[in-house]
Amino acid sequence: QVQLVESGGGLVQPGGSLRLSCTTSRVIFSNSDMAWYRQAPGNKRELVALITVGGSTNYADSVKGRFTISRDKAKNTVYLQMNSLKPEDTAVYTCNGYLGPRPYWGQGTQVTVSS
Repeated sequence: QVQLVESGGGLVQPGGSLRLSCTTSRVIFSNSDMAWYRQAPGNKRELVALITVGGSTNYADSVKGRFTISRDKAKNTVYLQMNSLKPEDTAVYTCNGYLGPRPYWGQGTQVTVSS
C-alpha cells in the first residue's frame, strides 16, 4: 500500500521555524518529483515547494528565501524547512508524489503561526 506520512506541524510564533517531514515508499521516492502543498481555510490548495528526482527545486514566490525543500535518499524522506514564519503561512501542509501517472497525497499536517 502506497503511503505518504507527514509529521512536524504545530503551533509556532511569528518569526519561528518548523521542519516538516514526509516519508514514503522507495518506489515513489526514487522515481517521482516530490512536492509540498498547503491549503488555508477558504483558499485553494497551492504549491509551496517542489524538488525533482535530480534535486532541482522550485518555490512559490511567497516562501522564497524562507522555506527550503530537500530530500534524503537513505530515509525516503522529503523535508520542508520553514523559517521566518508568518501568520499567513498558517495552513494544512500536504506532501505529494506520483507512482506513474497517479498522484498520491499524505494526510496533511497543520501549521499554525500565531502569537
